[in-house]
Amino acid sequence: MNQRVDTEVAGGMPAGGGAGGPSSTPYSRDGLTAAEVAGRVARGEVNDVPARSSRSTADIVRANVFTRFNAIIGVLFAVILVVGPIQDGLFGFVIIANTAIGIIQELRAKKTLDSLAVISEARPTVRRDGASREIPVSGIVLGDLVELGPGDKAVVDGELVEADNLEVDESLLTGEADPVLKRPGDRILSGSFVVAGGGAFTATKVGREAYAVQLAEEASRFTLVHSELRSGISQILRYVTYMMVPAAIGLIVSGMLHENRDSSEAIRRTVAGIVPMVPEGLVLLTSVAFAIGVIRLGRKQCLVQELPAIEGLARVDVVCLDKTGTLTEGGMDVTQLRPLGGAEEAEVRRVLGALGACDPRPNASLQAIIETYPDTEELRCTQSLPFSSARKFSGASFNDAMGEGSTWLLGAPDVLLPAGSPDLALVDELNSRGLRVLLLARADVELGDLQGAQGAGAAAAIATGLKPVALVVLEQRLRPDAAETLRYFAAENVETKIISGDNAVAVGAVAAKLGMPGAERTVDARTLPEDPAEMARVLEENSVFGRVSPQQKREMVAALQSRGHDVAMTGDGVNDVLALKDADIGVSMGSGSEATRAVAQIVLLNNSFATLPSVVAEGRRVIGNIERVATLFLTKTVYSVLLALLVVVSAVPYPFLPRHLTLLSTLTIGIPAFFLALAPNKERARPQFVRRVMKYSVPAGLLAGSATFLAYLLARSYYTGPGALDAETSVATLTLFLVAMWVLAIIARPYNWWRLLLVGTMALGFVVVMVTPWLQDFFQLKLVGTTMPWIAVGIAAAASALLEPVWRLVARRYPG
Repeated sequence: MNQRVDTEVAGGMPAGGGAGGPSSTPYSRDGLTAAEVAGRVARGEVNDVPARSSRSTADIVRANVFTRFNAIIGVLFAVILVVGPIQDGLFGFVIIANTAIGIIQELRAKKTLDSLAVISEARPTVRRDGASREIPVSGIVLGDLVELGPGDKAVVDGELVEADNLEVDESLLTGEADPVLKRPGDRILSGSFVVAGGGAFTATKVGREAYAVQLAEEASRFTLVHSELRSGISQILRYVTYMMVPAAIGLIVSGMLHENRDSSEAIRRTVAGIVPMVPEGLVLLTSVAFAIGVIRLGRKQCLVQELPAIEGLARVDVVCLDKTGTLTEGGMDVTQLRPLGGAEEAEVRRVLGALGACDPRPNASLQAIIETYPDTEELRCTQSLPFSSARKFSGASFNDAMGEGSTWLLGAPDVLLPAGSPDLALVDELNSRGLRVLLLARADVELGDLQGAQGAGAAAAIATGLKPVALVVLEQRLRPDAAETLRYFAAENVETKIISGDNAVAVGAVAAKLGMPGAERTVDARTLPEDPAEMARVLEENSVFGRVSPQQKREMVAALQSRGHDVAMTGDGVNDVLALKDADIGVSMGSGSEATRAVAQIVLLNNSFATLPSVVAEGRRVIGNIERVATLFLTKTVYSVLLALLVVVSAVPYPFLPRHLTLLSTLTIGIPAFFLALAPNKERARPQFVRRVMKYSVPAGLLAGSATFLAYLLARSYYTGPGALDAETSVATLTLFLVAMWVLAIIARPYNWWRLLLVGTMALGFVVVMVTPWLQDFFQLKLVGTTMPWIAVGIAAAASALLEPVWRLVARRYPG
């Protein structure tokens, strides 16, 4: 139908079609005209929901400024501005600076992600004015004729008007794993993707009316969703909030009741007791570390589509690899053609050329055949069956010049041939050398009977009447960096599993060439037990699997997860989508299908498998370092709570002013934590973040708080007269600083030159404050005499010495 037919109906919407019925939408094979497109754009009938790669600038500012703890600190800062000198309000300026740093870093991450998302963005093909063209997703208008091919994802809803053996996977929408054979008139839902064949559909719903527009947005958006790290920090902060109100009441009452204590002084010391309870820097540092991780990965052409993926990468202990496109490069070369049963090579070449010309969207294997055997145009294609990962073969029917018909199949020999066939021995020999082998066979079967048939059903349909004609031998190109990457994972105690749809022997040969341990024990996935527990056992005992169906890939990921493994899955084809979606971390190649890029959390835009070690290392660095510095922040929270409790019980003034704790926090936590959070760290992250951090923070905080309060009480009995409280505060500050510095020294291990320099510089900073007159006045710190200062040093040394065996005992008693 070449003439234009009006596609408009009442209300400006094309007519909808029900599944299975004839197409009810008139359309032109040429698609819309430029004038029609302009009219729809003017009416707003466009796909106006572009997928965002990151939060908006306003969202970033709002998320960093309007937080619960910024509100608390802001109120306390305002109180100090009213009742006290500006020195006691330094913590407010620190919060402002920290918030600004968080905003700047996330805006940098946003810029990186937005630029990468443009590279990775899907560009569907539409037909307009009789020509096919790629356009942005947001450029589709109502009534557009959208073309589909293997690996393409439907980005809007529509009605199918052209179909060539089109099989669509709707599992991301319905949960049903089996592909659906689509015919003209059937509905196409956004979020579904093509696994075989091709076609075209008319867009009937665009923008926010599309069925799965939320899915499309979430699949490719930079998000701050649930993660153990963030939920753990939120849990800690929630408990701190509960303690702050009663602590504030107790501190202000204790301060007001003490003799010679005015209200302003009581308020300042109350604020000093509350502010350090809030580990506000930990929240900021987490966001900054994540943002810097995104920027670093972005420089390596790695798009992080979901922020928690960085955390997930740090926990991965099993990486499942698809062979084709991951360990091997996409292209292949035909190296041999072996006729069988006396077939003439010239006839075989003629059929192979016709098969290549029959498929408008050839896969890598067929593309190699097309390049080697050009079409002689002696055979006319009357029907075709595209390749399907589930079937493992493709086919076509031809009429020759005499009008005689024939049907040919091209695919996996061990699927097409019956068990025991003598030709399989030759196939196994070729596969054992790492070669890929396809069987060309003449079939006594109608291709229509094979449409929609998968696995055993397809095998049963071709069990009889199949005549092997030739073996086509192809050689895959190994990625030069694959072997080194596999060695990296082995050294880092990350197991690798090759899960491929190719012949098991051939997959094992490739694994052996790469030096992968266990390559000699290749498993044919068709022999895997169906019981999940038994499957998990086989998966843990073996590393190389061939003839894996798309559904089996998904089941294998689930089986590994059932054994407590954190699984990353890599892939680039539509047969990998289900497994990528279910894995803890899905990694897609940038050149992979649109469907795989949509469901993966990580997209390697440079298509380099060698980037994976950098990705895993970045995840470990971020999470490992956050866990390390979290101990510093929470140690401060613990000793602050303990000091507040002891002050209330003892009915003595709080030993510090806000300026003292700002100084201590900056030197023993704030500055060191920033540098430690960006240091290299290769340790694999483990679960139970809160438990592990608290088991070290609690004893460290209790020892620091107890030692400080003991020194404070001794100073109160030693010093008398005017200015005694300042002398007592100075002794307490010295004690707390020394113990906190020892905690920092432990956290900074193992030492290298810059870690030693960091600890030494922080210690020197405190010394400078204590010996510089104007800084002494500014911070209201001055050590009086020599007796109490040396007693404070002795108490701090004893607490620090006790801290070492306590930490070792905790590590032994509560491992992990």
